[in-house]
Amino acid sequence: MSSTLLPGGWTLDDPLWLLALLLIPLAVWWRSRRSRPVLVIPRVTRWAGAPAVSLGRLPSILAGLGLGLLIVALARPQQLEEKKQIRQKGYDIMLAIDLSPSMLAEDYEGPGGRINRLQAIQPIIEAFISKRPTDRIGVVIYGGRAYTLAPLTFDHEWLARQIQRLRVGLVEDATAVGDGLGLAVSRLEQSEREKDGQRKGAFIILLTDGSNNSGVLAPMQAAELARAKGIPVYTIGAGQQGVVPMPVIDQAGRKLGYRQMISDLDEETLQRIAELTGGKFFRAMDTGTAEAAFAAIDKKQRIEFNAKSQLHAHEWFSAFAAPGALAFLGGLALARPGRWGKTV
Repeated sequence: MSSTLLPGGWTLDDPLWLLALLLIPLAVWWRSRRSRPVLVIPRVTRWAGAPAVSLGRLPSILAGLGLGLLIVALARPQQLEEKKQIRQKGYDIMLAIDLSPSMLAEDYEGPGGRINRLQAIQPIIEAFISKRPTDRIGVVIYGGRAYTLAPLTFDHEWLARQIQRLRVGLVEDATAVGDGLGLAVSRLEQSEREKDGQRKGAFIILLTDGSNNSGVLAPMQAAELARAKGIPVYTIGAGQQGVVPMPVIDQAGRKLGYRQMISDLDEETLQRIAELTGGKFFRAMDTGTAEAAFAAIDKKQRIEFNAKSQLHAHEWFSAFAAPGALAFLGGLALARPGRWGKTV
């Protein structure tokens, strides 16, 4: 059997050739264990003469802390404070206020001179509300149509702000006295405060300076609804009688002068409404008589309300968001190698 001839005259059957093959892996391993010379190069920052500042993990810790605080802030933490309203006696009162254009007639006198009817009535209504902390009060406004400005509420501070917002022009031009009264009656419908179909401890104050000339309900039809529910209606007629000054205002809201207008208050209908429902009619020809009218409406027996609890929430968003943002941005700033050097 012939053998393959290798360089140097060896064959694959030669024992020396086999030994040389076995020594190759040993030589490779031995070479890998030999030490090699290493050139140690100092940091570039030392060549440049600027010392490297090492802040360790501080930037990461700050950024992580800030991010955590921001996450807590976005969760909108709140501190809830429960306030209980003890059983107490009081009225349910709905104010129905006329906002027709005739309320701009300036036939009242204020401390600084002539004022219109709405300007004269607003502070009196606010004072009336502030003096009745145990009463639930709501507001209906009407012109060509009737709208609920505020439902029955104990939050008199909020209610006073709504009264301050009253402006002629908020509703359509006209005087829908019947619709305003009818809506006020519907806002007092609460089965838990009714007995034998009669609404207990509630009344309506209807304020207007004109006669009904719009709407779906006639004033006496609305008065019948109030009478059927046992709700007294106290009516207040605002403004002087006869000819009154009406300001002329351009589209920019500037007063150009005055024109004469005849006051068209329907006193007879207001008296009939009050008599039919068990209320009373008042004539508010000036601020003094308007105050007297509101002061006199305090005759009905008070009712007792059930205890209520209210939750007031204190927001802690800013307490977490502000330090969180500062910590996060501070961590990013400290991590900038161009300014603070390379961190380790």
